[in-house]
Amino acid sequence: MSLPEVRFPGSTSCTWPEIRQTVGVELIGTIESELKEARLARDDDRRDALALILASLRSAEKELQRPLSEDEELQVLQRERKKRVEAFQAYEAAGREEQADKEDYELEVLEEFMPEPLSDEELDEIVDDVIAEVGATSLRDIGRVMADVMPRVSGKADGSAVSQIVREKLA
Repeated sequence: MSLPEVRFPGSTSCTWPEIRQTVGVELIGTIESELKEARLARDDDRRDALALILASLRSAEKELQRPLSEDEELQVLQRERKKRVEAFQAYEAAGREEQADKEDYELEVLEEFMPEPLSDEELDEIVDDVIAEVGATSLRDIGRVMADVMPRVSGKADGSAVSQIVREKLA
């Protein structure tokens, strides 16, 4: 099967891999090289975790039929992180330690590729700034505050944690 030919206005035609190279999708390339290293080192657990991450990124790319932007890559990683956390908690609750340890390891590998999370102080500062900007005074303003906070903290803080902080500050 050949890859589709794509033509942009004012350019020559090229295939998807060529577009990926010109767009400069670094995350997928980084994960591919890490996967290759894990295979060469015969590190099966790391190889499996990286393969799952890469498959989810490629699946999202295929679904959109174009290379992912950095924000879209981050969204995919966040979605995968949430799955791992939920699976870890479910396995822990069921007393299935081996599977819980596997999910925890996959989560560690996944977090290597995510941005550094915001500290509580940084998150509090951002929420305080937005509350002041919006002029929020009660819980009825939570939607406006969250709408301004989430783009600022995307990928660096969990939405439920942000929501809890906003609720505490507006209560």
